[in-house]
Amino acid sequence: MSAPVLEARSATVDFTTRGGAVARALDGVDVSVGRGEVLALVGESGSGKTTLARTLVGLQRLTAGEVLFEGRPLDYSARGLRTLRRHVQMVLQDAAGSLNPRQTVYESVAEGIRLHKRVAADEQGRTEVDLVAAALAEAGLRPPERLFLRYPHELSGGQKQRVLIAGALALRPQILLADEPVSSLDASIRGEILALLLELREENGVGIVVVTHDLGLAWNIADRIAVMYLGRVVEFGSTEEVLESPRHPYTQALLSVVPEISHLEPIVLRGEIPDPTRIPGGCRFHPRCPKLADGSAAAAGVEHRCLNDGLAVLPADGEHRVACHLDAVLTGAAEQGRGEVSA
Repeated sequence: MSAPVLEARSATVDFTTRGGAVARALDGVDVSVGRGEVLALVGESGSGKTTLARTLVGLQRLTAGEVLFEGRPLDYSARGLRTLRRHVQMVLQDAAGSLNPRQTVYESVAEGIRLHKRVAADEQGRTEVDLVAAALAEAGLRPPERLFLRYPHELSGGQKQRVLIAGALALRPQILLADEPVSSLDASIRGEILALLLELREENGVGIVVVTHDLGLAWNIADRIAVMYLGRVVEFGSTEEVLESPRHPYTQALLSVVPEISHLEPIVLRGEIPDPTRIPGGCRFHPRCPKLADGSAAAAGVEHRCLNDGLAVLPADGEHRVACHLDAVLTGAAEQGRGEVSA
């Protein structure tokens, strides 16, 4: 992994409900992304993925912990956030809702260039028109000039998504955060957008954080995966480690319903993600855990721990890691067995 450009350390975000209860959307999360790598944040709706992405780009303030850009804590002043967003851009999920219907394509892409005074800083002496055209072309909209005066309602879904990406690329960011970038697109267009993101990584060294519920998408694009559940990362590692050898029961359940990359029997999870104002004690996944329900945890002697003992926050880098009491026992037994064989 390259040196982290953007990272969160023990990131915690609380929201207060109308009734005065505190909902913990993030509960001590460590993640990092470097130039030229793709990190996928995966999990069900309500797992904290989008809140984490918004936190990384400074749209959501932390209750505790910190966000670092190039090793320095994020400055939440207007000047500090403007500096961050010059280098870290977010592409939102709803392209149709994100584009101003009264702005042309040209105006939508030029808006960031003007805000960050990119023309004045351009070393090649390019004009605003040059920069807008280059961003649109880089996002796969060629020839770009034919789209300058079009409005969002005149574009296809794929074209709208590319315009959003072009608006981010116009600032030459180091990191791109893409929130469900292809969820609303047809299958053929999905492939084109994913290919575009990978091309940006290869040619420009852009680091990418992809927020998705789709493990198939993560398989095709990500270098590393962080599986999130109820505000925590519960499994982390390289894409091959996490998707070829999933160790957390939650990851196994998510993967079991993706037939193109899994040979697991489908695992149906009971109920919904719990209310974040009432996070369960012990392992937060235990009310829905298939391994607890089928007696596997009891057989391994960890049922009491699953119900009562919390788990440590997983680090943002290093080897394949899992926040699971049962996995800790099974992994320890497997390592002991290997030691006995080698002895």
